[in-house]
Amino acid sequence: ADEIEKILCHKFMRFMMMRAENFFILRRKPVEGYDISFLITNFHTEQMYKHKLVDFVIHFMEEIDKEISEMKLSVNARARIVAEEFLKN
Repeated sequence: ADEIEKILCHKFMRFMMMRAENFFILRRKPVEGYDISFLITNFHTEQMYKHKLVDFVIHFMEEIDKEISEMKLSVNARARIVAEEFLKN
């Protein structure tokens, strides 16, 4: 991952962690060495379907990746516009 992606990922994860209580299995503070981590307990596996938990985690990570990619494209597009305006003058 490049530097922009790392920065966007860090900022996005901070945003998500502030709302961790809305996601039952999302840890407020990730495990060291990871940007995001989940805490799935025996209670969760008894109360929810296991395959639904797995599907949720996979879908959640795909959506996070998609959001970060879209933000990166947006940042690059804005940087291009700013550079073009700067070079005009």
